[in-house]
Amino acid sequence: MGLDPVIELTELSIGFTGRDGQDVPVLRDVSLAVRPGESLGIVGESGSGKSTVALAAMGFLKHGLRRLTGQVRFDGRDMFALSRQDREAIRGGQLGLIPQNSGQALTPTMRIGAQLCEALRLHCNLAQSQCLPRAEALLAQVRLPDPGAIMQRYPHQLSGGQQQRVAIAMALAGEPRALLLDEPTTGLDVTTQAHILALLRDLAVERNMAMVFVSHDLGVIAHSCQRVAVMYAGEVVLDGPAQEVLKRPAHPYPRALLSAIPRLCDARLPRALDGRPPAPGQGGAGCAFADRCAMVQTGCRQVHPDLTRAPGGQTVRCLRADEVVALTPHAADRPALRHGPSGDVALHLRDVAICYHRPGLAARLLGRDTPPPATVDGISLEVRAGQTLGLVGESGSGKSTILKAVAGLMPPLAGEISARGAVLPTQVRRRRPDTLRKIQMIFQNPDESLNPRQTIEQILAQPLRLYFGLEGVQLRERAAELLETVRLGAHMLDRLPGQLSGGEKQRVAVARAFAAEPDIVLCDEVTSALDVSVQAAVLDLLDDLKRSKHTTYVFVSHDLAVVRALADQVAVLYQGRLCEAGPVEQVYSGPSHPYTALLLNAVLEPVTGHAPHLEAEDVVELSPPASGCPFQRRCPRKLGRICDTESPPEQMGADGHSIRCHIPRAEL
Repeated sequence: MGLDPVIELTELSIGFTGRDGQDVPVLRDVSLAVRPGESLGIVGESGSGKSTVALAAMGFLKHGLRRLTGQVRFDGRDMFALSRQDREAIRGGQLGLIPQNSGQALTPTMRIGAQLCEALRLHCNLAQSQCLPRAEALLAQVRLPDPGAIMQRYPHQLSGGQQQRVAIAMALAGEPRALLLDEPTTGLDVTTQAHILALLRDLAVERNMAMVFVSHDLGVIAHSCQRVAVMYAGEVVLDGPAQEVLKRPAHPYPRALLSAIPRLCDARLPRALDGRPPAPGQGGAGCAFADRCAMVQTGCRQVHPDLTRAPGGQTVRCLRADEVVALTPHAADRPALRHGPSGDVALHLRDVAICYHRPGLAARLLGRDTPPPATVDGISLEVRAGQTLGLVGESGSGKSTILKAVAGLMPPLAGEISARGAVLPTQVRRRRPDTLRKIQMIFQNPDESLNPRQTIEQILAQPLRLYFGLEGVQLRERAAELLETVRLGAHMLDRLPGQLSGGEKQRVAVARAFAAEPDIVLCDEVTSALDVSVQAAVLDLLDDLKRSKHTTYVFVSHDLAVVRALADQVAVLYQGRLCEAGPVEQVYSGPSHPYTALLLNAVLEPVTGHAPHLEAEDVVELSPPASGCPFQRRCPRKLGRICDTESPPEQMGADGHSIRCHIPRAEL
């Protein structure tokens, strides 16, 4: 490009001191450079060193790590040679960071507006009177509904996706020259993700801003980055133009990652990678990927490959790069479609309405309370035994709220929920132990659902004692069996959750749910924080358990491709109202409700050159309209007054595919 790099890593090695006193590298000889206006994607499985690279670019190392060799420069200045005060002056201003866990990045005791104003005063030298309108403008830029109201809230009063958008707004507050994004779209729905990425691309062009994306979502990388660096076991194994790396990778590892991605155009389950990356210091003398590589030869285990040039402008660390590039496309290598047979109705929701609004005592006594529209209203769905119902929609569409109602954690305002024909008590404390056993829930974040002070055996022991009275040797043997079921070993029983990877913790959460031998399992975004390889393994595990145990799932996800791979039926929700429901193949192939079409058009897949279709005026709504179609204010095909005043009729098609819309089905 001819411009000096904004961020430059030169032969950077980072590690820690092992028990034997020897240096154990976590990163090895990483060299990367990002110039003004350029976007670099860094991909790889959990533990590959992606986040360590991003933090090192800020001159920051996690506790226990130290720089072994190499340099990190920002605008030509050695970050590790600068004083702490000089580094902090760069961070947040000239060099912005969007962290993966936005909840931990926000101060829980400060309102959102105060946190944004603090960042603006610190990095832009703005007066208080100038901060408030600028803060509102930033929140509007990241598509948060009613920015003025959001500024008055505390972080815990926002959803995970809303917290992530606040973190993005804070990173943009200082108008940085370079932006580091560590899993920036985790927790965002497909439309918000597409709009946020479009905003970042526009800002990069407008400000000539350099960006480094760290992500396990190859669709995000494909649509946001010009270059891609693939990391494995702390090394860069492939670096090159995004189009070449994602279409014709010269290394077997990114080929395997691409095969592990669920595709919107393919209903089959993705293929998981066998094995796992080596632990730091255990890579051996040869190629670190040798034990998992389908093309491995004897020389691969004996010679550590250097970075060499490969076709398409790629730089690769592989002895067989030319052969890898010549292979047929990776997408064809996928397992067959597997869906279990259906049985009787396992779960039935009939006209369910749920409202979070709780009037204060004064409002109730004076009769002045005017409740807002119900958060969820008129939901009627059924799931047959051994099948999976996918719930999809944007943040705030009521997906998780419905799961909480089924679990007894959120009592419905109206309607009823029944399991196997028996009406469920609305509150969990009123349900009998056998009913509690039959309905289990797996949460999005295993860190928040697993007790960090208990061993894995103690975590699994709770349902085994409660529902089956197991103790002693029997309990430990059953806990070990559960770990084997989720493809973990009995050696994990004595470990704490903090000693496990993210994928391993999520498998423990699955094992705990299945310890109760449930009929129905409620899955709330269980794969959203997992890398593509672990995600594929968890999806395969859930499918195996469904087939072997005849388990029924209600599966909530923002990822429409994941839902297509796993679900038999799908329901599309907007503002807590059903727009469309039916067999997954019917819903995805159309005709579709205009809202379903908007969601499908916003999906990012790792195919360069294809951009999602976005409506420029499309805005997020805080609550549904009082009457008419819930989607009326955003619908690009609105008919007129009828959409404002009358609820859309249900139009039933083949195989139970229903669409609630005023547009005749034949014209959709």
